[in-house]
Amino acid sequence: MPTEVALLESPALRVEQMGRVEALDKVKSLVMLPDGIHLRTEDVARYFEVSTAAVRRLTDRHQPELTDNGMKVLRGADLRTFHSDMLSLWKGEGPGSYPQASTQLRLYTRRTVLNVAMLLRDSDIARSVRTHLLDAEEDLRASYVSLERRVTRIEGCLLGVGSALQELGPVLGRMSQRLDSLDRKLDVTHQVVGAISLRLTDVSQDVVRLDTRMDDLSRRLRDPGRRTDG
Repeated sequence: MPTEVALLESPALRVEQMGRVEALDKVKSLVMLPDGIHLRTEDVARYFEVSTAAVRRLTDRHQPELTDNGMKVLRGADLRTFHSDMLSLWKGEGPGSYPQASTQLRLYTRRTVLNVAMLLRDSDIARSVRTHLLDAEEDLRASYVSLERRVTRIEGCLLGVGSALQELGPVLGRMSQRLDSLDRKLDVTHQVVGAISLRLTDVSQDVVRLDTRMDDLSRRLRDPGRRTDG
């Protein structure tokens, strides 16, 4: 797990944390400009409870990194347009409520403020943000470890299932052969039963004919003279 010192010293570690801007509001409410996107240098200083000069010195030292994470400086026409947009968004308040820079304005985004939090040493707020980032990462790592253990147990169970299926394969093969043999025997049995049924039909017809002859013989025995007269 990275330490606070490592986070302060390593640009690579800071890049890994750069998407977790929610950590800022977890520590302290971040007050944005009316557009909901930008802050000025004095807004950043107010958030970290340090001087504006301290924020300026830090941004001067780390300008390339902070620029990559959203910091920009407005001048000329861009600055005038931005001021006009902010004044139009400043609902219900007079022009004096939004101070305007005379020549240039340095703007920060939430991502830039998080970057500052990982660079600013002499601020309890910045320190709390770093602690939150590191604690959250430790919790995430613990979750990954727990998940990895569960996956390992499942893999172990699957290996056992695989072995059982390998042992079950020959048994299923033998059962399939026995079932095929039973099917053949049933076919033969059906043929025998069919032949017996046909034979019983013939026997039934013979019995009917025999019964008819017996009736005829019985009548003759009861009336012998009738035969003689004929």
